[in-house]
Amino acid sequence: MAKKSRVKSRQSAQSSAVAEGGISPRAACPCGSGKRYKACHGAPGGGAVFVARPFEGLPGECDLVALRELVPSATVPLTIKGYDDVPVLLGSLLPLAAPAMARDSGQVWAGLQVQHNYGDVSREVAAVLLDALAKVKAGESGIVGLTAAPGDGPRLQDLVTDDALTITVHEGFDWWIGDVEDKSGMEHALEHANEAAMPTARLSSVEAAYWTDTGTKEHLRWVMPEAEEDLLTALARLHVSGADVIVPGARFVGMFRAHGLLAPVWDLPVGTGAEALEEPAVAFKAALDEALADTSDLTAEVRSARAGLANRQVTIR
Repeated sequence: MAKKSRVKSRQSAQSSAVAEGGISPRAACPCGSGKRYKACHGAPGGGAVFVARPFEGLPGECDLVALRELVPSATVPLTIKGYDDVPVLLGSLLPLAAPAMARDSGQVWAGLQVQHNYGDVSREVAAVLLDALAKVKAGESGIVGLTAAPGDGPRLQDLVTDDALTITVHEGFDWWIGDVEDKSGMEHALEHANEAAMPTARLSSVEAAYWTDTGTKEHLRWVMPEAEEDLLTALARLHVSGADVIVPGARFVGMFRAHGLLAPVWDLPVGTGAEALEEPAVAFKAALDEALADTSDLTAEVRSARAGLANRQVTIR
């Protein structure tokens, strides 16, 4: 009897943890550390904070998620409060995978594809960005990183004054040396980096949709801002009606979940290219908006499709 009581108590405690935190203690920690939640941010002292949607409230949230997780080479100029006179560039990946750089040119760069794993990507980027800005103001240059959690400092949301972001997707990483006068000796490293960058393009007709060519396949990966449950239902409605095919021959294969948002993914026929997706993406967005507004009861077929879609999600972060 006592053993059963202990088991019941342990199960009840675990259920409470899931209910309160929304994460099973045995599940992978959403911070991306590779550890179980109970051994990472779910452990006593294992993490002061975990922000599931770190870019919420920033202009271009969906694009920032894409640049963090999906896009090889892209840049975004930023205006930082109190530093209007310093050119600031937010990049997908910086040289040497640096968190931030105070450049000899007087520019400041910050990288998104850095895994500090302190629980809040926005605060991590803001911390190295401010350190790099301080270096430039002091007439110094060099790489800046974090060796400890940034604490209660400002987040990007507190620093960025731009109302909208201008995303530039690059074919490679030539922008790494755009502010360098003497480029000698950099050719080999740049060539190696460029070879690893898959061709990628951002659609201009809709927000945060990216075409990419992996060599053997082409994909459309589209980060969407809608709440997960609503988006799953809407996509299920479109799937049942056959309206989830972007272009003839395309196949909706599932979704990434990253930083609190879903990114539906389509396999495309080889040779499709980004330009051919522009008008179909607009039509799909209109159909999706209509499905999101549909409050009618779900049919058995839609429920089944929704369950299938839920099983085709891969969490990145």
